Amino acid sequence: MDSHPTPVRPASRRLTGRLIAAAAVCATAVALAAPASAAGPAPRPATTRPAAVTGGSGATVPFTTYEAENGSTNGTVIGPDYTQGTVASEASGRKAVQLSGTGQYVQFTLTAPANAIDVTYNLPQGSSGSLAVYVNGTRISQTLPVTSKYSYVNTGNIVGSKTHHLFDDSRLLLGQNLAVGAKVKVQVDSDSTGGPFTIDMAQFEQVAAAASQPSGSVSPTTYGADPTGAADSTNAFNQAITAARSGGKVLWIPQGVFTISSPLQVDGLTVIGAGMWYSELHGTHLFDLSNPQGGVKLENFAAFGEVTTRNDSSPDNFVNGSLGANSVVSGIWVQHEKCGLWLTGNNTNLQVTGNRILDTTADGVNINGTATGAVVSNNYVRNTGDDGLAMWSLNAADSNDSFLNNTVIQPNLANGIALYGGSNLTVKGNYVQDTNALGSGIAISNQAFASPFFPLSGTITVDSNTIERGGALNPNWNHPMGALRVDSYDYAITNPVNITNTVIKDSPYSAFEFVSGSGTGNAISGVTVNGATVTNSGTVVVQNETKGSATFSNVTATGVGAAGVYNCPYPTGTGTFSVVDGGGNSGWSSTWNDCTTWPTPNGGNPGGGGTPPGTGNLALNKTATDTGHQDVYVASNAVDGNANTYWESADNAFPASFTVDLGSAQPVGRLVLKLPPSTSWGARTQTLSVLDSTDNSSYSTVVASKGYTFDPNNGGNSVTITLPSGTSTRYLRLTFTANTAWSAGQLSEFEAYAS
Repeated sequence: MDSHPTPVRPASRRLTGRLIAAAAVCATAVALAAPASAAGPAPRPATTRPAAVTGGSGATVPFTTYEAENGSTNGTVIGPDYTQGTVASEASGRKAVQLSGTGQYVQFTLTAPANAIDVTYNLPQGSSGSLAVYVNGTRISQTLPVTSKYSYVNTGNIVGSKTHHLFDDSRLLLGQNLAVGAKVKVQVDSDSTGGPFTIDMAQFEQVAAAASQPSGSVSPTTYGADPTGAADSTNAFNQAITAARSGGKVLWIPQGVFTISSPLQVDGLTVIGAGMWYSELHGTHLFDLSNPQGGVKLENFAAFGEVTTRNDSSPDNFVNGSLGANSVVSGIWVQHEKCGLWLTGNNTNLQVTGNRILDTTADGVNINGTATGAVVSNNYVRNTGDDGLAMWSLNAADSNDSFLNNTVIQPNLANGIALYGGSNLTVKGNYVQDTNALGSGIAISNQAFASPFFPLSGTITVDSNTIERGGALNPNWNHPMGALRVDSYDYAITNPVNITNTVIKDSPYSAFEFVSGSGTGNAISGVTVNGATVTNSGTVVVQNETKGSATFSNVTATGVGAAGVYNCPYPTGTGTFSVVDGGGNSGWSSTWNDCTTWPTPNGGNPGGGGTPPGTGNLALNKTATDTGHQDVYVASNAVDGNANTYWESADNAFPASFTVDLGSAQPVGRLVLKLPPSTSWGARTQTLSVLDSTDNSSYSTVVASKGYTFDPNNGGNSVTITLPSGTSTRYLRLTFTANTAWSAGQLSEFEAYAS
């Protein structure tokens, strides 16, 4: 939320009472019909399951993302790390690669054609410089400019914040078309300055040629606009706007860089550029219309600001205020502004679609009351200093508005997507990843911030969304926020909130949280959760901290870190929270049994359930790689805590290797290797050896090659391999040379234990 502090739990809050009441949660597993036995081994058995929970895939984008830690590198991989304020904690996937010396690089092998690159990076505070770029081994003439100018934001007015916004982006047209298989390397050369450099990701794109000027349109260059950006072009743009308006024509932004020093008044106009890679407006307060009549169209250009701090009293936004009814914002690249769009007043039927909003110091998009029928769809939003996308019903209710099919990654200081009040709102088809501090992946909230505020009403639809690594530790509350949070902060929630078809993966803490964030115990009711898959929640599946109830149906969980339900309403004695079983739930029947303490990630449940710290699976959710795999049977399937997903090497490609990076050197006493437990798999013997390494370069044999028999009817289709006493290593590798049932190595879970 721009200009308003993040919620602060009263310091006096302490959970000192025992568990007041915990409603029963259905522990019945979803029955799966076993397939008919095959005549021979069945490596890919078919099963009958309930309708799949798919979640959301987010925006359809024209680029391909390559994570640095998955590329070829001689740098140092940092992370994973969830600690607020660290560089790795703000990286996509909580990992990145640090290049600290001449000759260090990250190399990406293209899986799609490209002629442009955008690199997400971090530099030490105060540094600027460049990196060399190589294509297929040859250095190109352009260098990649990098700077810390827009990073290291401090917001002392927001309690609980730390220096954040540690990454930035630099883009480059490569000047050549690269085919699939091309290798692009970002490298520290002798002339590179500003390091050490930490590379998070690269996005490669095949950018189309610049568009031509539409017939009859008006260009500001006719009135002397400077396409080099050296001179201020505001006056020339204003003359072009007057001409376009009087003649009923389109305002054309040609290819070039144009410096704008005051807001452009484009009410009722269509403003079109040659493309977001070609037409650039540079200014910190570009569009701010007074009493607009609407019908504005802003399309196909870039907006670069010069915002280096967050000043909530300054309108340093790409769009500030209202564009008027029936307006469209599409195909815009927004970077280095405070907010992408801070929308107040009349924005009825506004469409915000197909935009890229990067590196803002506050919200990506905030619909700040009064909007009706607005649709924010298919946008890619990353590295915002506050909520990625928000609706805030101040002064009037946002009503019948939608956030549809957006991707939101790494909001540094709040939620991925947030609804603060409003009526009949929809959040559907979105993908939210890596929320960092003071926020959740998705928040449905009655936090007012200011007045007059219009609480949630009508039906709130939260459908088909995916949240990966969502939720964070709130330093003000000194306890975690869930991946999906329902918060009766200032007002009770009593209207229907329907949460359906949700995927929550690798939340560092809880999956679903129900809380009254002010500590006043406002009730929550009317919430239904139907159809959800929760994988590897760090603490619990359901975290209840206020009175009320919610109904759960068809919610399945695997890899739960502590217990199924934390049920400790606050203030103590004000009421209970009922977890109503709607049927079809599995994997989260246990209850956290000590309301005087908070569950710790993967720390087990004191007095029963869970895995004690330090004795769990060291390989769970760690980085896994292979020498090749078949179709969708990727290496990460074998470290996801789910024995029904599996890795399979490329067919007829023995020897095949599978490698896990434990993250640091650790004592390892035994390995447990699993295949899916279904009897339809049949027994098989796989011949393999175990190797280890401290640097992922030089490997030594730990256990010599031998045959291991996997049998679902004897030992649960798993085998245990004891390692030599004193084994301590970071990288563990299995090398498969034979399989009696299939022409590939197969593994559904690779588990490593200290003893």
